Order: sequence, then C-alpha cells, then structure tokens
Amino acid sequence: MPLADSDGTSLYYERHGSGPAILFVHGSGGHHAAWWQQVAALRDEFTVVTLDLRGFGKSDSTMAEFDGQDFPGDVVAVLDQEDLTDVMLVGQSIGSVAALRAGLLRPERVSCVVLGHSLGGISHPELKELAAADRAEAVRLPVIDRLLTKTFQRERADLTFLFQQMGTFNVARMQDLRNLDTDGPSLEEIEASGVRVAFLAGEKDAVLSVETVTRAHELLAGSHLEIVPGAPHSMYWETPQAYNEAVARLRRTLTAPKEAA
Repeated sequence: MPLADSDGTSLYYERHGSGPAILFVHGSGGHHAAWWQQVAALRDEFTVVTLDLRGFGKSDSTMAEFDGQDFPGDVVAVLDQEDLTDVMLVGQSIGSVAALRAGLLRPERVSCVVLGHSLGGISHPELKELAAADRAEAVRLPVIDRLLTKTFQRERADLTFLFQQMGTFNVARMQDLRNLDTDGPSLEEIEASGVRVAFLAGEKDAVLSVETVTRAHELLAGSHLEIVPGAPHSMYWETPQAYNEAVARLRRTLTAPKEAA
C-alpha cells in the first residue's frame, strides 16, 4: 500500500498507468476512489495519481482536528515521494485551493494547475465578492442539487446514491477545508511562479457561475478557460466523458513548451 509522509501524517495514494503525469486532488466529499471514472479512462495515456488528503479515505484521520492549511503539504508529500516532475495538478472544487498552493510550493515539479469549479483561493477583492454572491445563491439549494443536476438524479439514482455514499468514508468535513481560502495567493504571485493555470468549469455549475470563472480568467494573465456545456459542479462524476476529454486535452497542450502550445 503506497504511503507518503507529510510532517508525520501518513497519506494514502495510488499511481496508475504511465506517461505524462496528472495528479487529482479531491474535494470535500471525495477521496481517491472518487476518481474511478478518470483512472480507467486516462491511465493508458497518462500516469494518473490519486490521493487521500488527511482526514479523508484511507489517510491518517486520528488527529483531534483538521487544518485545511495542511492540505497543500499533503499534495507536496506525494509529489516528492513519487519524485514527479512536469505534473498537471487537477483540483475538484475546494481541492483546487490545495492544488494551486501545492503548485506554487513546488513549481519545479508542477507545470500546470487545473482549477476545477473553483477560483483556487486567489486573493482578489473583486473575485471574492463575486464568489460570495454565487455561494449566497447556492446555499438556497439542497446540497445534492448544488452538485448534480436534477435530471441526472432522476435518471441515475444508482450513481447518485453512490456519490452520496462516497463522503461517508471521510472523517474530515467541509468546515475543515474552509480556511484554505485564508491568505490565498495574489494574481501577481501566480503569474511570477511560472506555473500555468487553467479554469475548468461546467455551464450548469450551481456553486460557481460561469461569469465568475470567466472574470477570474480575464484577470489572471496567461490563464486558460474551458467551459463544458451542460456540465454541473461535480462534472467529473456526472459527465465523465466530457470531463476526461477536457483533462486529457489540457494535459496534452497546456503542459507542452509554451512556444509550441
């Protein structure tokens, strides 16, 4: 069983396939197994790495409390353990905050960070205001309606049930990740790092609007924007084919030498 040590905390992770590396960072309701539809689709072309942040899945969950500020270090621990370079980190929702910070901590290992359904905790007054307005609308909805479309819930009750069950394997909860947004990186810090950033969003995301993500892309010089038609917040689960195609396309192009991209 592969384990990495993050300042004394044991972290579970998995490595599949071979080729250019993609490391997925789950959100508040996920863990390594949530990426089952991505691993199966991408491992023939890419090295696919999944992990459990502390408090999630099979990683150490024995601590009395969890601090979201430790999560970027968990990602870094796996990068270092596997001695990965030229990695594309792909975050889901609030996991994107950990992914971006990890990329900035290890720019020599990380060539690109994909912020899935997230602004990555970027510190910018306009973006914080826009995201807060989106959240105010989202909290009016039942949690499941924020994450999956009603059509999917009706037509795929089996996968909706499995999606909800995923979170029952975790000890840490959403509130343990919220302080990841504290003291986030500035646009200037991201631009100076040399790490390329892509915003990956769903047209029907009920948590973070396309308009907000588009504005973040406009403000972050050199960033890439990809909007998937008809996709919800949990695109990786509900529309895996479109999600996997987008991730593979980003891995093939964004991490290529800039003059050839």
